[in-house]
Amino acid sequence: MHMRTNIIMSIGLAALLVACGQGETPAPDKAGAGVVNLYTARHYDTDAALYARFTEQTGVQVNVIEGNADQLIARITSEGAASPADLFVTADAGALWRAQNANLLQPVTSEVLTAAIPANLRDPEGRWYGLNRRARIIAYDSTKVQPADIDTYEEIASPRFRGKLCVRSADSVYNLSLVGALIEAWGPERTGAWTRGVVANMARPPEGGDRDQIRAVNAGVCEIALTNSYYYIRMANSDDAADRDVTTRVKLAFPSLDGQGAHVNISGGGVAANAPNRANAIRLLEFLASPEAQTMVSAGNNEFPASPNVPAPPPTDAYANFKAHPMSVATYGPRQAEAQSLMSAAGWR
Repeated sequence: MHMRTNIIMSIGLAALLVACGQGETPAPDKAGAGVVNLYTARHYDTDAALYARFTEQTGVQVNVIEGNADQLIARITSEGAASPADLFVTADAGALWRAQNANLLQPVTSEVLTAAIPANLRDPEGRWYGLNRRARIIAYDSTKVQPADIDTYEEIASPRFRGKLCVRSADSVYNLSLVGALIEAWGPERTGAWTRGVVANMARPPEGGDRDQIRAVNAGVCEIALTNSYYYIRMANSDDAADRDVTTRVKLAFPSLDGQGAHVNISGGGVAANAPNRANAIRLLEFLASPEAQTMVSAGNNEFPASPNVPAPPPTDAYANFKAHPMSVATYGPRQAEAQSLMSAAGWR
């Protein structure tokens, strides 16, 4: 599995680097026939293979500009109406909303996209579409914690886990979106109490990324940690024996929000407001929503396909049989400011 995936990724990456001139400012193709300028906050080998595959199928060259979501949003804003950006791709619905809120994305109506992507995983006005899902769930020390102890999000903040929780910082968009979802479900008062419980339960000040939280559970620093599902799955199937060993003791739990399922988020994309190659941007977005592309991303990056009609491939399939909350991911972004305020008031730094 690892060798085959690595070969596919390597071939795709090599082809992309030849074709795309990665890192250079792309020039629009005025004819709109042979190029698409992709601004992406995703930086995985799997994505490089995807773009090479798209070029192979369509002949359209993918020019890739990389950065984190906020950097790319600032860049597109500064470029103004003359921006060469055609398609913006990033992780987390909250980050997509930031681009939407800055008027950097345009509505797109596509039968291909609406058929492939469920309504709760896309913007109601078509400004962005989810392409793959990830769940924000709990990694736990299986020698100290029972699954029944963490089958709801409320329990993360319960006295049972005083001083036993590891979590990354409040400015992580993953945490902002989770708290935004809780506000949507519970309202600010109950969610504020939850954030105070989270702070009381912290085993240490927030630091590092999701894999650091998982490793901290294994090291005995804490008993539970918030993480995105794909980080854990990636560690469980890593070529690094040390990472695989971590998941011998540390297991993954999918808590439920109000009995409706685990909180899910997306990776997704939208067509830039001033896209000079709009038709090709839509073609690339439709390709990224295709069963082939969703399967490639799931196999390589261990996210879950957005479409319920696309089965998760190995090794992601071993974790895919969970109930996902039906809440629209479009609700997370508008709640970010309120989420940040509640977390700051609670002392979540």
